[in-house]
Amino acid sequence: MDSKSFRKQQWRMLLVTMVCYLFFYTGRHNFGWAVTGMAKDLDISYTRIGWISFSMLIGYSIGQLINGNLADKLSARFMVPTGAFLSIMANVAISFSHSSDMILILWALNGYFQSMAWAPGSKVISNWWSKDEHGKAFGFYTMAAGLSSVVTYLFSIVLLQMNLDWRMLFRVPIIPLGFVAILFLILIRDRPSASLHSMSALPTQDLLANESWLSRYKTVLANRNFVLATLSFGFESMARYGLIFWVPVHYLGKGWKDNPHYLWATLLLPIGMAAGAISFGTLSDSIYKGNRIASIRLGMGISAILVILVYISPSSNLLLGGALMFLSGFFVYGPQANFWPLSPQMLPANSVATGIGCMNMIGYLFAALGEPIFGWVIDLTKSTSSVFVLISIMCLMSVVLISTITKSNTNSN
Repeated sequence: MDSKSFRKQQWRMLLVTMVCYLFFYTGRHNFGWAVTGMAKDLDISYTRIGWISFSMLIGYSIGQLINGNLADKLSARFMVPTGAFLSIMANVAISFSHSSDMILILWALNGYFQSMAWAPGSKVISNWWSKDEHGKAFGFYTMAAGLSSVVTYLFSIVLLQMNLDWRMLFRVPIIPLGFVAILFLILIRDRPSASLHSMSALPTQDLLANESWLSRYKTVLANRNFVLATLSFGFESMARYGLIFWVPVHYLGKGWKDNPHYLWATLLLPIGMAAGAISFGTLSDSIYKGNRIASIRLGMGISAILVILVYISPSSNLLLGGALMFLSGFFVYGPQANFWPLSPQMLPANSVATGIGCMNMIGYLFAALGEPIFGWVIDLTKSTSSVFVLISIMCLMSVVLISTITKSNTNSN
């Protein structure tokens, strides 16, 4: 097989991974759209809702810590579909639940099942693409995650406008996830074969190294720059999930049945996120010449300003609100495409998925801690717009932490 054929294989693996992840969020970002109906039906407070959301994020966080490490040893081809089908089962079980306690438990389990996709998929991309193209490759992958939110928002908006019960939000949107999981199982290959690897520009890797799972964790935690990047990512994730989860709640409280255009304004948030992911991935490879830190700092700094503008802008101005939703999504999520390449850039090849898992674990741990705080602030202030002030602070914290990374020792092979 020549280099042109290998290039086609690279793109095929990336696109299959993207298509699969495109539908993964239908199994967890559907929750924010079900909140209003669920809270009314089960007579629970937004603080309680925040704790339920917290449970999923904690489950996802723990899962990232475990499954990221497993992805450095096990096959992504089987891990990803397994997580998809277990998540589908958890969602369906929630749709038949009448207890907030049971929903909390099932949503926590769903978080763990959902965590079986990102790090294994990232490992596939890292195996198939060279480091000088990681910004582009991970930009496309992160864009698929952003578009997954768009898909979930579309499903949810349509179902709500059909006046269907909130329980249907846990049944209908997840149907395509089962089909793409089967597609992933059939088409994906974890890494190039030995013959393909020899003709590619990929760095030589000791894929069969007998390194223990504990030593991989130690390698990740011993890298100061990666730990700082991970903490910065934690605050970025708090800001991102603050928008993803509470923006629908914010707009659903505006009498959306009389003004359904409020729902469509929210769709601009995940569209902006998807556009930001691919833009920032390409930006860091071209303009910043692989300087992920600078592009992350730029994105999070602008995000802090934009979210404050959302807070002070009149909610009656949908044109301005829609533009700010798009731009906020663009700049708060775009930097994620630059966080993921930091793992193969700073860590050895046999610890890449472990690093990505640890980073995502911290990200979702921080996001989990933020959810009950958001709910408590809304209950306290009686205003959903108050969350935007907190989100701006989180963006600034991300900027501060990413700026403390030293330029030396940012590339480990």
